[in-house]
Amino acid sequence: MTASSESTPPLVACFPGTDEVVWEATASTETQVADAVSNARAALTSWQTSPVEERIAVAERFADAAIQRQGQITQQISRETGKPHWEAVGEAKLIPAKVKLAIDAYRERSGTQQIDLPQGIGRVGYRGVGVMAVLGPFNFPAHLPNGHIVPALIAGNTVVFKPSEMTPGTGELLVQLWQAAGLPPGVLQTVQGDGKVGATLVSQAVDGVLFTGSYSAGCAIHRLLAGRPQVLLALEMGGNNPMVVHRAKDLDAAAYLTAVSAFVTAGQRCTCARRLVLVDDADTEPILERLTAHCRTLRVGLPDDDPEPFMGPLISSLAADRVLSAQDEWLRGGAVELVAAERDPRNPALIRPGLIDVTAMPERIDEEVFGPLLQVVRVADFDAAIKEANRTAYGLSASLLSDDRELFDRFRKFIRAGVVNWNQATIGASGRLPFGGLGASGNHRPSGYFAADYCSDAAAMLESESLSMPATTMPGIEIAGQ
Repeated sequence: MTASSESTPPLVACFPGTDEVVWEATASTETQVADAVSNARAALTSWQTSPVEERIAVAERFADAAIQRQGQITQQISRETGKPHWEAVGEAKLIPAKVKLAIDAYRERSGTQQIDLPQGIGRVGYRGVGVMAVLGPFNFPAHLPNGHIVPALIAGNTVVFKPSEMTPGTGELLVQLWQAAGLPPGVLQTVQGDGKVGATLVSQAVDGVLFTGSYSAGCAIHRLLAGRPQVLLALEMGGNNPMVVHRAKDLDAAAYLTAVSAFVTAGQRCTCARRLVLVDDADTEPILERLTAHCRTLRVGLPDDDPEPFMGPLISSLAADRVLSAQDEWLRGGAVELVAAERDPRNPALIRPGLIDVTAMPERIDEEVFGPLLQVVRVADFDAAIKEANRTAYGLSASLLSDDRELFDRFRKFIRAGVVNWNQATIGASGRLPFGGLGASGNHRPSGYFAADYCSDAAAMLESESLSMPATTMPGIEIAGQ
């Protein structure tokens, strides 16, 4: 099929739960995807061999552009995702902040290292991997792909970026900011479309694939790369994250942090708490009473509401359907409704948070329900709490709310998660720390500050300034003249 004969299906992004178009163009064809990778390959040598300080200067100009156009970025994020204004502003501010962190991480983790050895100088050098495919998610359509793109470009890679089909406008805007910063042609390009376009991109002759999204999509990418071990793959996937509460003195704080962990971003963060594990004691009912009150009173609404809501709609009415379907399935399986998740009549993607006690369910499905629906599991003691927290194939985030240091010492030793917090929300993370999960949450390629590691290849070098015979030669080799 030639480029002229390929169909170019429309790609439309709407405000969640409505037909209001907020971005419209066409999806990329197979030829356009192949051309983007070819152009990235053509631009690679020049960009990779440019001085790192020049690459950093471009990144810093990108950060400045993001600050100058913060209002536009905020608006685009909010219209495509439905995030309240306060949350969209917070994401927009993370874009320039990531640049500073990525520069620091590159210099710290990818700087040239030298040691003196008997045979000469030992040196570790770093160079970019090559052409990177970056596939972004919808929930943080600017911040999360930015967390791959910035360190990749600083390290000397070129990038072909496919945003989520739910948030294409935000991805396009990111690339425009890089272009305004003076990034050379071909170094960063966008292809647009759904999972089929993503599969086409992964199937090209790329050197690395950096993905943030669901476990099922991550597995699909892994299968596409079967037999291509030379392609670097970094997967950031989901979580069925536990929040454990035991021996916490401030029950108001415990309930508040649990509500924030479970329901911020309408429960659409990979680090959101999905399971509240409570040691069944005198504090259990008071905590649940407070949490029930939060579920019933926290503001759920649309971005333009006044006062601003705590959480907005899910990304689509279909996403809301999946949350409500999971709740129905749990209730049929023996769970007890504490607060039911319910659809708001104003918008089919807008639902109020739910709190479901699943303790009595004989079989609990280990799944990531990507929305504001929190399970409650009661256990007999702290050992049982850790066992319950680890009862998942995922291993992204886990938090303990407790005033007992000894409990946390046990928790951090035995919990299976890549992000382990004490008296912090499960969503708590620092850009100066690694970010990634175990098991079904990732493939041992943490992002965050450690993204610098998967954006560069390390080369071990032994160097001598002059060529000479060794003091001792190996047996069995005749040396002329000796």
